[in-house]
Amino acid sequence: MRLEDFDYPLDESLIAQQPLEPRDHARLLMIARRTGAMTHERVYALPKLLAAGDLLILNDTQVFPARLFGTKRPSGGKIELLLIRPLTPHRSLDTRCSELRPVGTMGHESREEGETWEVMIRGKVRPGQQLELPHKLFVTVLSSKSSSATIAFPPHLDVWAYAEKAGAVPLPPYIHRVPTEIDRDRYQTIFARRQGAVAAPTAGLHFTPDLLKNLRAAGVRVEMVTLHVGPGTFKPVTTSDIREHSMEPEWYALPEDTVTSIQETQERGGRVIAVGSTAVRVLETAGSKGLPLKAGSGETNLFLYPGYDFKIVDALLTNFHLPKSTLFMLVCAFAGRERMLEAYRLAAAMRYRFYSYGDAMLIL
Repeated sequence: MRLEDFDYPLDESLIAQQPLEPRDHARLLMIARRTGAMTHERVYALPKLLAAGDLLILNDTQVFPARLFGTKRPSGGKIELLLIRPLTPHRSLDTRCSELRPVGTMGHESREEGETWEVMIRGKVRPGQQLELPHKLFVTVLSSKSSSATIAFPPHLDVWAYAEKAGAVPLPPYIHRVPTEIDRDRYQTIFARRQGAVAAPTAGLHFTPDLLKNLRAAGVRVEMVTLHVGPGTFKPVTTSDIREHSMEPEWYALPEDTVTSIQETQERGGRVIAVGSTAVRVLETAGSKGLPLKAGSGETNLFLYPGYDFKIVDALLTNFHLPKSTLFMLVCAFAGRERMLEAYRLAAAMRYRFYSYGDAMLIL
């Protein structure tokens, strides 16, 4: 379980800087979980690659424009914030996410006192300091650490609506360009419904309305879970023994309809196919609480690495992940470290596109 065992070399020119059009034309590396056989397809071929009776589990979290740029007062020094989550008790994630909401609708109640938020911050600040954000909005630093802070917004402000108007898309740090309006659409799945993520569930970015329609026509069922991807998805593992690493907690929900579909699929002998590591973590978090599976919501810090016994997930559709990352460790847990290192070597040799806007693999 040494950290260096999950390293691999990668030519940085393979890191996708732009989304592919159409979404479902991304390349797909097919990997047989039992034999290790590998073949090459495209994502749009999924309806013929899966079987009638299979169940796809998608993550319907919605990325919000969480990056805000501003200045410190009175010095005028530049500052960059990444909104993480509200800390106000009655605006907690469990309350806010209790109902499905169409993409782009807000409908939040204003507060007479200002909302407090946890943020990641680039630039040194101190408690009591004021920061000026876009549209001449002033916020106050309540507490600060080396790279994070708690800030208070003005009374009556709907922070979610403000972020939609003033914020930038929180593209990952390995995408070396300024976000554009195109990213507001493309760094978002077409089925995003529940606002709260600061990073996209990237395996879901490949799906189009036609692809979902064709999957259902082929007898593949589709259900949703929610996991609000937080900044911990980019948190590096710094311990030499990976088992000593701590995952950042992320909010999740497993609906009753999804539980019912999983049970019906298992009874018929179909496969439960997780789309992305986030869907895996929701399902396996619920599965680790005991069977039969139960619907519910809460926070998960489940860390999946080799040796883990998967209880719910039978197959996985996922993008290519950073070396030494918890996401790469998850796929190694699912399909074997040596096999994944071999798959990544092949993908690099074949010039697959890596990371968030990149290509995908299907482990069956």
